Amino acid sequence: MRITTIFFLNLFLGFIFSQPALSNENLIDKVLAGEHRDVNFIKRDKYRHPKETLEFFNITPEKSVVEITPGYGWYAEILAPLLRENGNYIYASYKLNDGINPFFVKVEKAFIKKMQQYPNVYDKLNWVHFEANDPQLTPVGPVDAVVTFRNVHNWAQAGSTKSMFEGFYKALKPGGVLGLVEHRAISGTSLENQVKSGYMTENFVIQMAESVGFRLDAKSEINANPKDTKDHAGGVWNLLPNLRNIADKDKDKMLEIGESDRMTLRFIKE
Repeated sequence: MRITTIFFLNLFLGFIFSQPALSNENLIDKVLAGEHRDVNFIKRDKYRHPKETLEFFNITPEKSVVEITPGYGWYAEILAPLLRENGNYIYASYKLNDGINPFFVKVEKAFIKKMQQYPNVYDKLNWVHFEANDPQLTPVGPVDAVVTFRNVHNWAQAGSTKSMFEGFYKALKPGGVLGLVEHRAISGTSLENQVKSGYMTENFVIQMAESVGFRLDAKSEINANPKDTKDHAGGVWNLLPNLRNIADKDKDKMLEIGESDRMTLRFIKE
């Protein structure tokens, strides 16, 4: 069964990349339909709008792209094959130093297993480990884009937000894009409550990016969710995909909301 699966995956990927006339839009569609994608990840597409988001970030198959802490690889499943032939996908994760949160060790092992399962998807992936207080993300030179999804609250909690944004700026070519998606707090929310809830204000994110030299180029409501009231006792983690500490009797309510309301921002390195 494994041999058969890999055989057909090779055929599928060969079909994708043997089509010289495919537009970026159609190529993303092909990748999204790939058999390598985790079925549970696919269920998130309706909340995360990967095609529209990547197009908003101007991600095309020939670009060099760093993704910051991709975790279990939700976007890596899309970006790695999209950029495999003509671009460069860099998976940037934390150095596993002594004292690192065991979660990051677990995530790294899980993603390595994913790479081994589908070598013809991830064989050209480049992996960089970095320190949050001085992130060196592109040892082989500047890139076209840096993307990050739902991570700012973690840096705010750790006190490394500014150093991370400085790292993004250094990693990019002049004119390069920082594409950012984050859980969106109600304007005026205190930083303490932002960190506690996991929802960050657009003002905080924009000010942090501009403080290191970025220019806000555009906002999008691609990942907005007006159903999200943002007043959950356990913060954003009460919602999908975690449903953390949600009683069975309340799960239908949280499922109806879906995933969090999110800002989607595109910055340019001047």
